[in-house]
Amino acid sequence: MLLKAETSQVLVIDVQERLVPAMHEGERMVEKCAVLMQAAHRLSIPVTVSEQYRKGLGATVTRLDNVKGDAPVMEKMHFSCAADPAMGAHVRGLAQSGKNQLLICGIEAHVCVGQSALEFKGMGLDVFVSIDAVTARAPESVAVATERMRAAGISIVTTEAALFEWLHIAGTPAFKDLSKLIK
Repeated sequence: MLLKAETSQVLVIDVQERLVPAMHEGERMVEKCAVLMQAAHRLSIPVTVSEQYRKGLGATVTRLDNVKGDAPVMEKMHFSCAADPAMGAHVRGLAQSGKNQLLICGIEAHVCVGQSALEFKGMGLDVFVSIDAVTARAPESVAVATERMRAAGISIVTTEAALFEWLHIAGTPAFKDLSKLIK
């Protein structure tokens, strides 16, 4: 199944000040999340940002805060965004309004990202994880989480693949604008 801009939403999970420095290739992941957020904004795809225990882990990193636009930032204590009552209701509400494809990026692959992806999939959403926009402290945690999510029917994509699936066709003003994000 391909991603479609008109049926997509993006969930950016816990890319926070005190977490990113501890992550394997954290800055690379931040840049990939920024690309997804900018593309989503330009294509009118709703974005939601989660923060795990902001008091202890800090706010969303400045790079993403600068490109989030009007995306809501929702604090949570559950590892899974789906388990958090407010976040779960928000994402499900967007899905019920026709945005049933959920593209996830963020931290950490085997904890908050993985649990959120599995639970939203269990709720009937079409879940995609942009694997190059996801990280963990250890690379093997990403590898194991990827296997588990794929086995559960979650689509594993890259940032570039998601962008081109949303665009669907070359030569348009949107293509000319957004292709600059991946160069």
